[in-house]
Amino acid sequence: MLTEECSVVLLKKLPPKLKDLGSFTIPCIIGDVQFDKAFLDLGSSINLMPLSIFQQLGIGELRSTTVCLQLADRSVTYPKGIIDEVLIRVKQFVFPVDFVLDMEEGHDIPLLLCRPFLAIAGTLIDVQQ
Repeated sequence: MLTEECSVVLLKKLPPKLKDLGSFTIPCIIGDVQFDKAFLDLGSSINLMPLSIFQQLGIGELRSTTVCLQLADRSVTYPKGIIDEVLIRVKQFVFPVDFVLDMEEGHDIPLLLCRPFLAIAGTLIDVQQ
């Protein structure tokens, strides 16, 4: 039986290399505030919002939490709290999103939307495009 790996070697036909297409971002709206670039992160399981953005939006009650987060660089941080059921609009669709409030505000990326959001939204990502 010829496997896919063997057939590639025998035919000497490798798929072309693709350049890095960068990160996935989408525009979205929370309340009356437009965010041009919300970062979509397939590697994380929590949605993050800076505390400063939460305060600017003036939405909902902050719920305390005892959770600690280990970041990609293995450092540990303690969130300021959680905000539940934030309504986020992407095009004509509205989704309820829970955010952990903690991180410093990024200059280019104010929101981090992760696997829970992607699952709720039924997101399909074509990495080649």
